[in-house]
Amino acid sequence: MSKGGGSQRTITQTTAPSAFAQPFLEYGMQEAKDLYQSARPQYYPKSTVVGFSPETQMALSGYRSAAAAGSPMIPAVQQAVMQNLTGTNPLFQQALQPTIQQAMQPAQSTGRYGSGYAQKAVAEAVAPLVYQAQQAAIQQAPMAREFGFADLQTLAQVGAAREAQEQAELAADIERFQFEEARPAQKLADYLTMVQGGSGALGGRTMTPQFRNPALGFLSGGLAGAQGASFMGLKGAEASPYALGGALLGGLA
Repeated sequence: MSKGGGSQRTITQTTAPSAFAQPFLEYGMQEAKDLYQSARPQYYPKSTVVGFSPETQMALSGYRSAAAAGSPMIPAVQQAVMQNLTGTNPLFQQALQPTIQQAMQPAQSTGRYGSGYAQKAVAEAVAPLVYQAQQAAIQQAPMAREFGFADLQTLAQVGAAREAQEQAELAADIERFQFEEARPAQKLADYLTMVQGGSGALGGRTMTPQFRNPALGFLSGGLAGAQGASFMGLKGAEASPYALGGALLGGLA
């Protein structure tokens, strides 16, 4: 009750689906209940990860075995580069023989074989070739060193392929676990949505508070009654009953 004599009342409005829709809604609610109580949805029962094919598995096993055994070419190549770098490659020594013989011919023809002159001539002839071989070996040394890790790199690639497969299988297991964990809550949410018809289609009830002021209604009703009496040509005592009646009706509104 307000200070001005007002009062408040609540009007309750109840809505419900039409009669022809009720059987369909009841059927939908039963179906929603059956679906909620069932074991669905289920996760895909089989593996969701594609495994290695036989050919891939064979290739990976072959790579692993070959890399673990080691390639004989790796130490051979590294040894050849090292011999070229130090000038101890026997094949290189044989390759220098034509140059040495050509450099010795002037000394042999003059009878100065084995002299310092002959040795100097030979050194000057082979020095550019030896220098060229050493420079080539220096350029090849980094590649020869990297080539030494070829077997280990092959093993690493095989391991990475298998780790990727295991990671995919683990991700599938985690996804399956998360699905099972979230299924009860998701089923309940779906069930409630279906029961409620998506947007309150099963009806509902609303309550709206309304405020009424009898004094204000009394005054406005009395004024309306007086105006009505005046319209009919009544004045004074003849118009009083109409004004009083309007006031009473206004107070009850």
